[in-house]
Amino acid sequence: SKAVCMTLLTPTFEEYLERQYLFEATQQLIEREKHLFGEITKADAIKAHEEAVEKLNADHKALEERIEQMVQQSFSLSSEEEVSALTSAVKAINLEEEQDQLWRQRCRTPPAWRPKKWKKHHDKVLHELVYSRLENPSSPTGGQVNQSPIRADVQSMGRQLKEDLQWVVEEVKNCYPPEMDICNFYARQYHQTFSARLKKIADFVLDDKDRSFLLRWVKEFYPGDLMIYIGRVLDEAKKEWDQGKEPRRDDGCYASPVAYDVIQFINGIVTSAHITVRDRHKAQEITSNLTDFMQRYQKFHKDIIRQNKRHSKAFIKANLSCVEQFRDFLVKHDLFPEDVQENCLQVLTEMKQSALTYLLTPVHKSLKPHYQKVGTSDWLKKNTFEKLLNSTEDELQELQGSSQSCHQELIGRLQQEMTVEYVRRLLKGEVKLKDKDRQQKAYMTVKENAERLHELFGSTQDWLKEILTNIAEVLKLQDIPAIQMQIVSLGSAYPDLSEKHVSALLKLKRNLSKADRKIVKTTLSDTLKESRAAGTRKFFSKVKVR
Repeated sequence: SKAVCMTLLTPTFEEYLERQYLFEATQQLIEREKHLFGEITKADAIKAHEEAVEKLNADHKALEERIEQMVQQSFSLSSEEEVSALTSAVKAINLEEEQDQLWRQRCRTPPAWRPKKWKKHHDKVLHELVYSRLENPSSPTGGQVNQSPIRADVQSMGRQLKEDLQWVVEEVKNCYPPEMDICNFYARQYHQTFSARLKKIADFVLDDKDRSFLLRWVKEFYPGDLMIYIGRVLDEAKKEWDQGKEPRRDDGCYASPVAYDVIQFINGIVTSAHITVRDRHKAQEITSNLTDFMQRYQKFHKDIIRQNKRHSKAFIKANLSCVEQFRDFLVKHDLFPEDVQENCLQVLTEMKQSALTYLLTPVHKSLKPHYQKVGTSDWLKKNTFEKLLNSTEDELQELQGSSQSCHQELIGRLQQEMTVEYVRRLLKGEVKLKDKDRQQKAYMTVKENAERLHELFGSTQDWLKEILTNIAEVLKLQDIPAIQMQIVSLGSAYPDLSEKHVSALLKLKRNLSKADRKIVKTTLSDTLKESRAAGTRKFFSKVKVR
């Protein structure tokens, strides 16, 4: 029968174990566990049940030994089969963690081997593995033969650390899911172990040569080695980009490990080498390497935008989050010289601005047909602005995917650019406001549009709404002194309001004479000359008028 055939085709636990299919072996044991520790009825043979439990316990121990053995071999993966076996072991560990959690939620007494806490045991095994590799590094090279034992030992450890971390990035990382953050885990273990070993060496009575060597190595060679690893973090990101992989998501937002990994390594260098703000030379060396890295990162960022592949937007959204993390790190840390800090911040600012422009340019392209209706007769007669709002709402959905703070900045810039485009279209003068009634109609329209835009974005940028409201007031007012006051108030808040802007706005009011317009413009000019404008925010300089 079909059931018999399936039974014959399914490997036994021992066969799974022999083939290094550790994840599948774990699945099989969990299925047996579910069966044995379900509700026991009177029909169950107690003796057979006990024997089955003992067998399952023994199989668990055999599996644990094989998984531990596989994890311990992380630095000696020499074939695809061994890589596959480690991947399977890691999946098995995570599956066992899930099973532990399920038993915690049950009311019944768990079997003797629960909870297994295999993730905790895995971390302990790796900690011991790292300690062992630095305690017994590979044999010294020929150049180290004539050195003192202490110098040879330190250099051997440093070389071992460098080689091992490179191996983690190139080979081991691929066996672990992203959420386990295995590169950072290994980095922390090596930093802590290496730092402790150096401290232990420094506690001995050293001669002057060894003492000088130790200080020089800690502050020069160790950071330099790790900068190579930092470069590999970016190489890994490039590799995923070239392969067309989309960045992972955290809580619905695209995320990249680049900033976190680099910041963690710099922190590790600073901590391990005991670098303080007084160590200006070494601090500058570290940040000089960071500057080089950021320039490479910026080039990669530009390549993503230039090539504009299917997954470009996702990578740019992830990069925005990295830019934010780097900025926070640079601003808050007191290690960096001012010139180096400024250079790095300039690179980050350029990256952020190019990212925002890249993400928003297609939005404006999509909205262009609706922009063209603003400031026309149809704009006053028909509900054309509603179509603009609806299209904008659709575009806002497309902009989702960056971190909350980055997303707020993104849509905040979109709101500013839409307001600029709205004012520019209005000041083109296509609509003819010949009398008080049409000017009242325009006032109501602009004021309502301002309200709807503010509601759509749900932002705190009240100043954008106020600009449109003030423009609407100018369109409504009929008394010249009142118009003068309104223009002066607008110019005081936004000193980049020019006579060209005022002229274009007043020309919409066809019942104003050329002499009246000149009076208003002159008043604005005189006021701004006589008193220093209180406002510093710029808006109208972005509104190009003829």
